[in-house]
Amino acid sequence: MNALAWMNLALFLGVLIALAWPLAKGLSAVASGRLPSWMHKVEGVFYRLAGVDPDEGMHWKTYALGVLLFNFLGVLVVYALQRLQAVLPLNPQAMPAVTPDSAFNTAISFVTNTNWQGYGGESTMSYLVQMLALTVQNFLSAATAIAVVFALVRGFTGKLATHVGNFWADLTRVTLWVLLPISLVFALFLVGQGVIQNFDAYKDVTTLEVNHYQNPKVDAAGQPIKDAQGNPVTEPAQTATQQLAMGPVASQEAIKMLGTNGGGFFNANSAHPYENPTALANFVQMLSIFLIPAALCFMFGQLVGDSRQGVAILAAMVIMFVPAVIVTTGAEQAGNPLLNSLGVDQAQSATQPGGNMEGKETRFGINATSLFVVVTTSASCGAVNAMHDSLTPVGGMVPLIMMQLGEVVFGGVGSGLYGMLVFAILAVFIAGLMIGRTPEYLGKKIEKFEMKMVSIAILVTPLVVLVGTAVAVLSADGKAGIANPGAHGFSEILYALTSSGNNNGSAFAGLSANTPFYNVLLGIVMWLGRFGVIVPVLAMAGSLAAKKRIPVSSGTLPTHNPLFVALLIGAVLLVGLLNYVPALALGPIVEQLQLLKA
Repeated sequence: MNALAWMNLALFLGVLIALAWPLAKGLSAVASGRLPSWMHKVEGVFYRLAGVDPDEGMHWKTYALGVLLFNFLGVLVVYALQRLQAVLPLNPQAMPAVTPDSAFNTAISFVTNTNWQGYGGESTMSYLVQMLALTVQNFLSAATAIAVVFALVRGFTGKLATHVGNFWADLTRVTLWVLLPISLVFALFLVGQGVIQNFDAYKDVTTLEVNHYQNPKVDAAGQPIKDAQGNPVTEPAQTATQQLAMGPVASQEAIKMLGTNGGGFFNANSAHPYENPTALANFVQMLSIFLIPAALCFMFGQLVGDSRQGVAILAAMVIMFVPAVIVTTGAEQAGNPLLNSLGVDQAQSATQPGGNMEGKETRFGINATSLFVVVTTSASCGAVNAMHDSLTPVGGMVPLIMMQLGEVVFGGVGSGLYGMLVFAILAVFIAGLMIGRTPEYLGKKIEKFEMKMVSIAILVTPLVVLVGTAVAVLSADGKAGIANPGAHGFSEILYALTSSGNNNGSAFAGLSANTPFYNVLLGIVMWLGRFGVIVPVLAMAGSLAAKKRIPVSSGTLPTHNPLFVALLIGAVLLVGLLNYVPALALGPIVEQLQLLKA
């Protein structure tokens, strides 16, 4: 990394911590219900309409049932809106109904906070569907995960409690008092930077030059036609006009980032100048992705009565995040050793001049783009400001690894913290085995039931990812979507399943995934990856809440010092990543070795 990249990283982390600390106090108030009376009066209107008593605590099973039913209802609503799109208002481009398989995939995608998009937003979705289906779920899916982490924290703070809070109250308060106000301010900032916000019809404009390009040929099913060598078949084409998409973008962009959703209004996502027009907008978008996950760490320390606990969790995240940025930035700055614009012997000049700018926006450059790549895949965001498929093999392996860790390095709003706390429980269990003492965390004994739930929460995602990858590479329908045969084609499939299973949503977009096969497969993986973790986490919350708190003694393992931070990082790397090492060896590692050998 050069000096500018170091300065960019230091500024990013410094501003992030400065903003996260005060936000944590607000989150603590929301989690505990310590709100001003006027806020209680406002939210009370919604409780009365829904017939909900916010003070009525829920057993963890009731809480989990509420989470599952609410999100299943969300899938049905989003699916129906897409299928009825053609007859609904706010559709100036007369978009037809979304196909059943794509609607199924998109409904699950946005409900699970994955926001995987196998379609082009501006060419598929009407304004009404973008707002009423996708943007609304951006709020609700984020609020759901924050509510779950509230429940888990109550498990640690509860004393012989039979409940973990009220899901409907948590969902309402997070949406009203956290996500909506910040999103409103953020959306106004984005409009000031040049992000569009309107309901105009799309505009056709004449370009300054005639654009010549190669247009891929497709068959009757809309799939790329390939030649005998497996390469896409193209034909020359040209145009002197360009259609500029319009729409209510800023309002969706704000919660897309803040809620670590990632679903873009446009197909190019945050690489599109109408979504991410300036370097300042790009920097603030990265901050917004990490803002709530970082603040939740501080909130955790405040609610358990020891701020050092939250700092230790955050420190572990930062220590894993920084090397990922260093490796990605270094790989992209070094570029492709096979590209040599000087035309001399490779041994004399093996560095791509200017670094690997393939697939990147010149207004951001390599440093800001590399930071964005790691930020969006560390969190369960999936927004992209560059083509991840064009990253170098090592540069592309890092975002894969960040997702495969379970997206606990900051992670998604709520999901990052409860995922890291699962690893923290595992870490104290391992430490307890080492010293022959019953493990405990924050005064709660970690026993057989908790470890069963930890095992499920940690193993369910690798299971669905690796099984899904195997199904795809063994299936003719799965292999048909590969545009780049060989190791990179495998990486494209592995990335798609990893992104879906970990509810990220970014892609190595060389894979043609908008097919019935991939839409159904990825939809199933997204649902299991989300709720296969949430349910055991809530089960742990209920079990911990029912236990009495044990006073700290001389034999208690400190969970706020550098030793525990190192133990926690070790647990994440050894348990979270080792499941994927063989798959990584078949994809980006082989690709990098082939690149060096050539």
